[in-house]
Amino acid sequence: MVIKKVRTRYAPSPTGFMHVGNLRTALYEYLIAKSNGGTFVLRIEDTDRERYVEGAVDVIYNTLKTAGIIHDEGPDKGGDYGPYVQSERKDMYLPYAEQLVESGKAYRCFCSKERLEKLAENSEFGGYDRHCRDLSQEEIDAQLAAGTPYVIRQKMPLEGSTTFSDAVFGEITVENSELQDQILIKTDGYPTYNFANVIDDHTMGITHVVRGSEYLSSTPKYNLLYDAFGWEIPTYVHLPLIMGKNEDGSVSKLSKRHGATGFEDLVEQGYLPEAIINYIALLGWCPKDNREIFSMKELEQAFFIEGISKSPAVFDYDKLLWFNAEYIKAMSEEEFTAHAMPYYKEVFGDKPMDYAKFAGILQKRTEKFTDIPDKLRFFAELPEYGTELFVNKKSKTNLDNVPSILREAYERLKALPEWNADSIHDCLINMAQEKELKNGTVMWPVRIAAAGQTVTPGGAIEILDILGRDESLRRLEKGLKKL
Repeated sequence: MVIKKVRTRYAPSPTGFMHVGNLRTALYEYLIAKSNGGTFVLRIEDTDRERYVEGAVDVIYNTLKTAGIIHDEGPDKGGDYGPYVQSERKDMYLPYAEQLVESGKAYRCFCSKERLEKLAENSEFGGYDRHCRDLSQEEIDAQLAAGTPYVIRQKMPLEGSTTFSDAVFGEITVENSELQDQILIKTDGYPTYNFANVIDDHTMGITHVVRGSEYLSSTPKYNLLYDAFGWEIPTYVHLPLIMGKNEDGSVSKLSKRHGATGFEDLVEQGYLPEAIINYIALLGWCPKDNREIFSMKELEQAFFIEGISKSPAVFDYDKLLWFNAEYIKAMSEEEFTAHAMPYYKEVFGDKPMDYAKFAGILQKRTEKFTDIPDKLRFFAELPEYGTELFVNKKSKTNLDNVPSILREAYERLKALPEWNADSIHDCLINMAQEKELKNGTVMWPVRIAAAGQTVTPGGAIEILDILGRDESLRRLEKGLKKL
């Protein structure tokens, strides 16, 4: 038995942004190919011109590149199975449909748009009534001679059932009586989505067809086409739905009301592409161990189809945020600074700053780089604040004891011969010991005076070190005046 090389394809329509569901399909197709030493193909399905969005093809390319999902064959790379753009293949579909007509497995339907609309109003039929299925050759010739527009429909079996096997959902059987005589070629000569899909997949040697579980019901139609041509049926891998959490605790299909659902939108919000991909890989797939953090290379080695679940996956933005934070923590100081630099400049412009010190206070506390400006604005300018911020029950500070504590800290800091993190630390800790105070009782009012806010990256020592002697003492003086 000859084992065919695995070939998967991602065949998006250029209709706008890339939804995380589409991205997961592309990722799983890529991983199925790579985990089996196979080929991943990109095919652009652009025949639906009404839904075509200018620039959407570039979005597809840019998203896949940014996500690290690199195709082996495609419109931009070529290959032995091109063209890889569906509109450039348009002349190949009609001959295949006519082949089915000649073999008695499809027929020309001359029904007018008006007749079909009236038929649709009559719910008894539930679809097309096969009016043209058994026209005589004489009737067909007369319609052709008159130039009557027609579509080509597939003859579906009227009795029995069609069973197919899916790698995730197992065997599924559909009664043939539920299947309509689907259109293969439209009146304009263009193929329908289903027909073009089958022709393209077969002629491109695709071995595994990966798509959402919402297409399960269409699969018998695909299989009957493969059977009509006598072609080998590919392995089907239908993926579970991705759901979103609703405010009332229920779940529904992921949509914009749940939050950002497009890859570009998530990146713009501060999520790292590698964190998004890592998280999406686990939306419906479970590795053999309990591991959660995977690089793309590690996913290529670990992925297996049997790990895909039948159950819907819930997109949890909190979990994605956790992944993002873990990826940030794992960066080197240089990597962190490079990612953070645009956000530093948003706050400080071109003013020289000690970015290594920022990395020290931010890296373990940052979930998204886009949060950095709000975390650092107080360094650029002390915000207005009220004296109530000096009161902290846990630190045992109140408006009675804070003035004297802050005055003492100010005088001791002012007298320091050197200004660095170690000298500031020793100064304030020694003060707490000598005055028999908790460390927090000294640190809290110093930090409030220096930052003007209760939540800061880093504590009093780190903040004073970064601000420097002159700015730190100026802010402490201002705090004393408020008190």
